[in-house]
Amino acid sequence: MIDNSKTGMSLIVKTITRLTVGLILLFGIYIVLHGHLSPGGGFAGGVIIALSFVHLMLAFGKEVVTSKISKNLASNLESIGALMFLSIAAIGFFGGSFFLNILKKGEPFELFSAGTIPLSNLAISLKVGIGLLAIFLALVILEGAKKER
Repeated sequence: MIDNSKTGMSLIVKTITRLTVGLILLFGIYIVLHGHLSPGGGFAGGVIIALSFVHLMLAFGKEVVTSKISKNLASNLESIGALMFLSIAAIGFFGGSFFLNILKKGEPFELFSAGTIPLSNLAISLKVGIGLLAIFLALVILEGAKKER
């Protein structure tokens, strides 16, 4: 999965990253999916998901993340997140008002109880997560270009 090349940090940091990055990603997904039941949601979960990839980049070097996520893929995923969010709002608008809940309401405190809010959380997390990762990648690449001069 992840190489042990000379780039990145020490073996200890790489080992701890291998153990923790999956847990961080899973926690971010949990925050997104349960954002309508507890504090959190799309923005907070998207930030945590982006930070799991930043964690990989800091430990193993930028090549590991850039080999998995290209510039075009990041741009497309961010656009999909924005279009999903806008579509959820527009579908509700055609039903009578902006962001109108078009889905059946469930039982309080159940996972599928909030109508379109979990869908909005998914769209926001995609937009925020990929956006923050792209910003961090741009800063890392610019810093690398600055050092090469």
